[in-house]
Order: sequence, then structure tokens, then C-alpha cells
Amino acid sequence: MTRQAYLIGGGIAALASAAHLIRDGGFKGSEIHILEASGIQGGSMDGSGNAQEGYVIRGGRMFNFSYLCTYELLGFIPSLSDPGKTVLQEFQDFNAANKTHARARLVRGGEIVADSHRMGFDARDRLDLTQIVSGSEEALGRKRIDECFQPHFFESNFWLMWCTMFAFQPWHSAVEFKRYLHRFVHEFPRINTLAGVDRSPYNQYDSVILPIETWLRAQGVNFRNGCVVQDIAFKPGRGEITAQALQLLEQGEAKTVRVAAGDLVFLTNGSMTAAATLGSHEQAPPLSVAKTPEWALWETIARNRRDFGNPGNFCNHVDESFWESFTVTCRDPLLLQLIEGFSGNPAGTGALVTLADSNWLMSFVVAKQPHFLKQPAGVEVFWGYGLFPDRVGNFVAKPMSECSGAEILQELLGHLRLRQHEAAVLEHCRCVPVKLPYITAEFLLRDGTDRPAVVPQGSSNFAFVSQFCEQPKDVVFTVEYSVRAAQTAVYTLLGLQKTPPAVYKGQAQPSVMRDALKTLLS
Repeated sequence: MTRQAYLIGGGIAALASAAHLIRDGGFKGSEIHILEASGIQGGSMDGSGNAQEGYVIRGGRMFNFSYLCTYELLGFIPSLSDPGKTVLQEFQDFNAANKTHARARLVRGGEIVADSHRMGFDARDRLDLTQIVSGSEEALGRKRIDECFQPHFFESNFWLMWCTMFAFQPWHSAVEFKRYLHRFVHEFPRINTLAGVDRSPYNQYDSVILPIETWLRAQGVNFRNGCVVQDIAFKPGRGEITAQALQLLEQGEAKTVRVAAGDLVFLTNGSMTAAATLGSHEQAPPLSVAKTPEWALWETIARNRRDFGNPGNFCNHVDESFWESFTVTCRDPLLLQLIEGFSGNPAGTGALVTLADSNWLMSFVVAKQPHFLKQPAGVEVFWGYGLFPDRVGNFVAKPMSECSGAEILQELLGHLRLRQHEAAVLEHCRCVPVKLPYITAEFLLRDGTDRPAVVPQGSSNFAFVSQFCEQPKDVVFTVEYSVRAAQTAVYTLLGLQKTPPAVYKGQAQPSVMRDALKTLLS
């Protein structure tokens, strides 16, 4: 009798789960079913569009040497461009040849901030940082970041660089902020250059999702797109959690899938890019707060079950989790030439450029070109976002959320003091804005039980794999978090004598802490 694995959702957590079920769990590809509501895999790690209408990248995810689970996964997936290499080797070769060293991490008043290497702390800022780092998560509870610091802290170079590197906002969870301080303490001294960030050779769909999907298809994994799981039936009674059936709509047809003894069910609960809406160069995107299948299913199964978490804590506060991104497609080299001349960084060698005096707190980054596998010669692409889209712009007299792509470009040109080139830029570039209502939902205030365990206590065959399950010491809003959840689920439910690599702990290394302390005092 064969066993089956049903993976609900087609994002990186599900793909990683499938890969580890095959490599570590002895599953055949034909025994694995990925049930995805949309028509494409990848979840939040996406890249789409074309040179004519404009490319779209909804969000960007950084990579780092400390992503031990992610790099283990990429270490056994073959590269698409060179089957003799793994995706990890492809990453390593690319980053060795294209080293990141931002020369324009912060821009204010149209000028590069020359002292961005200085954190800009006063004595109280240092004391508050020390207290939050050394305190317990229990003591912080549901405190906001801005309840732990004085107003001066939020004007510091450190905050401007840290919050835009990771997309923190002042009202987000102090506990999550604390976890990030621990998890990325090794990046503290080079936050102004982002020299520790690894980049993918292309956008993350082409560089990560497509190779994994290609390998899984070669193993015979069943990809069932247009498949909306509406409910999961569990064995009645308390103490034991056993999924017994899936209720779903597949291509509009209602079906029941029986989950037999020995079968497994992995759920990607929630989604940071759910209900994302696209605008255009001419129009602002609408705002949608629809409960997409990723949220609706979690709400359904969590009803009257505290051990399944509290989805409403994360999806009912759009005003605190919403921001807007944009992707610019250039069919003329002028704009990137101007940006390269301004920043001092050829495309692919810089990092996030944050406009410190932007009302929207706008940032952007120019990747190595081409950024898409089929990107035509002479076409260039870059990405950016604004943390405060409801504020009126500095140069465009309306909120970012009401702006077309062209108006967002006008605002960007204003901050870079390049408005004299506006006509030429708008003629040859297309900017596509995207509203993301749940993009930082994982950073919202929470209690210890609002996120379910990867494998809830008493579960025999069911696991959560997502940004909204609880993994102590690691940090949400990272690819690593999803892959670690996948490994944990596979190893635990199959009873394997294996655990994911331990979370990297830079704070245990004297040299890392010495350099961090020097930066704190700068």
C-alpha cells in the first residue's frame, strides 16, 4: 500500500517539503500532491510580466550565508543553466563575481548620506537597544517597537537602514524586532553597505522556484493547480490530531480526498502576498482585503481550536500590515545610467537605496541585468517599495496608494533630483505598482499561541508550514523560515532521526559581538 502526501499551497514551504519528503523520507514523486489555488507555483517568491506591459516582482527576499536550511535545500537541486552544478553553487559563483557594496545606502535632500556608517544613536538609544536584546520575549509580550524606544531612535541612521532592510514599522512587534537583532547581529557592522547579503542570479522565481519545480516534476510530483482546499476533516475527539479528508474545489468541481492511514497533510496557512492587486503605469492598483484561500482555510480549521493558532490576529489588521511595491521596466538605458551615476554602483553591485526624507519612506534596488530569464537585450528592470503608502508624497501631491506607476516614478525622480529627465524617463519606462495588504502581517503584535506549532501536539499526520507557524529563535519574513518549517514537518511526522540545522547564532561568536559593539558605539 502506498502512502500519499498532500501539500496545500504551492509556495516555497510546500516545494521544500516535497523535496525533503523525496530525499529524506523515501517518498516517490508520484505519492506527493501539491494543491495550489492559483495557476502557478512559487507563492510569494514570484516574477512575472514581460517587456511590453512591464515586469512585476511583488516582493524581494534577501539571502544570507546564515540560511543553513535554505542553502542545504539548494545544495541538492540541479541548476537549470548548468546541470553539472547545484542551485547553491550557481548562487555562490554569482555572488563571488558580483559583490554587494552599497555606496548610496541612504539618500537625503538629493545627496548621499556620507556618514551612514555611523548609527546615529544617543545614550538612551543604546540603553534601550541593550534592554530589548537582553530582555525576555515574555517581558516584551505584545509591546510595539515604538513602546520600547524614544522618538530620537526612529530618526537614527540605524533605524532607517534596519527597518527598510527588513520592512519593520514602528507599530510592529517588539518581540519580532528582538529576534531580528539576535538573528542578524552579524550584519550589524555592515548594514550601511549590505555586503553580507547574497543575491539570486535572476529574480527569485526564475532562480529558486523554477529549478525546484523542474526537479520535482522530473521526480513525478503531481502539481494540481486551480485546486482550492476549503476544509480539512479531522478525527473526532481530543488529544489526537489526525487529518482524515480534504474538501476541495478542483477546476470548479467539488471533491473529497480521503486521507488514509500513513498519509500526510502539510498546510501553508496564511500568505503575505494574498489579495495583492496590480496597477499599471497609468492607474493606481485597487485595494483588496479579500480572504483568499490561504487565509480562509486557516480560519475554518482554527475555529474553536486554539492549538491551530489565531489567524484573525494577522489578517484583520490590514492598516498595520499594508505597503506598496513597484517594478520599473526600462526600454531605454537612460534611467539606469542616471541611477548608476548618482549612486556610484553599477547595476548588481549596490543594494537597497533608502530615501531618508521620503514621506513614503521609499527604497529601491537595481539588480544585475538581465533580471528575468527571457528578458530581451536592451531592457532593464528594478524594484522598490514604500513603507508608508498612505502619506502624501514630497513631489506628487497625493498618497502613494493613489498613484499610478508614472506618478511613483515622478516621485522617485524628484528625490534623486532628476526631474529634468522626467519626460524621457516616462516615455521609455513602465512602472507597475502593487498593493500588498498582508505583506507584513507576520510582524504584527501577537501572543505566544497566535501562531501554531509546525507539528501541533498530538498530531499524527498534520503540519503547518508557512510564515505563520511558530519556530522559536528564527525570524519570519525570510525564505529560511519557510524551509526550516518544511524540514521540521518532514523529519517530525516521519519520525526520522534528523533535525534541521541549528539556527545560526552570531551572538555566540566573540568576533561578531566585538564588531557589533563597535558599531553600537559609533
